Amino acid sequence: MKKLLLACGLALLLSGCDKPKVDASTDETMKESLQKVKDSLPEAQRQEFSEATSTIVMNSIDMKAMMAGAFSGNGDSVATQQAEKAKSALNGKTAEEIINEAKAIQAERARKEQQQAMQEIVELKDKQAKALQAKEDLKRFVVNKSRFYFQKQEYGNPRPVIELSVQNDTSTPISRAYFKGTIASPGRSIPWLIDTFNYSIPGGLEPGEKADWPLLPNMFSDWGKVEAPDDAIFTVEVVKLDGPDGNTLFDAEGFSEDDQKRLEMLLTKYATK
Repeated sequence: MKKLLLACGLALLLSGCDKPKVDASTDETMKESLQKVKDSLPEAQRQEFSEATSTIVMNSIDMKAMMAGAFSGNGDSVATQQAEKAKSALNGKTAEEIINEAKAIQAERARKEQQQAMQEIVELKDKQAKALQAKEDLKRFVVNKSRFYFQKQEYGNPRPVIELSVQNDTSTPISRAYFKGTIASPGRSIPWLIDTFNYSIPGGLEPGEKADWPLLPNMFSDWGKVEAPDDAIFTVEVVKLDGPDGNTLFDAEGFSEDDQKRLEMLLTKYATK
């Protein structure tokens, strides 16, 4: 019985030693040995081997060094060095070793990818929370009245006019206000115009102060081209405010639609893992 077990163990050892390996001593031997290793595998495993080989080769190449070499005029030398690294990464390995190493590389990539994705999720959620808070804070800069119309001129086409009555109920002086204006008709799902505009406030607007502003958009912009019926209503939303130092105080648009889509994709793909 012991002799039988010894014989079986020896047979397994010899069979492992007989597995073909990659010989990367020259380009020719590497090409021939890779084909030999591949041919030794069952048909169903050959594609996996080819993909594993590519994974190891690409993982061993330093693309930054390649790009730096190309820009420095030393591209051929760097390319040769990287090719030798790729050969060394495969040299002496069996098909099983190559496949297992590729799996380890892919697993590490997936781990890093998830780690980065989770960090981005945290950043996007923080950005979203700040934008939501900003929307609440912006409600304290009140638009009491908004009106849009075209004013006739003695010469030329009528010019667009935006009239606003505002009140600063925040606790901070405001130097510039940013708005999103919408011209829409009751019962229509699509507005005639949605566009943004802003106003740099001469002398600023102190807490508690009110102001009436007649603003003149560029007549060659969309404001000057819109053709809305008489029943259209003009509404205005405050989307951003700058403080007395000119820096952003509140920004409701700090979290965009693209940010929302990105967050939803990352949560779907990674948050449940």
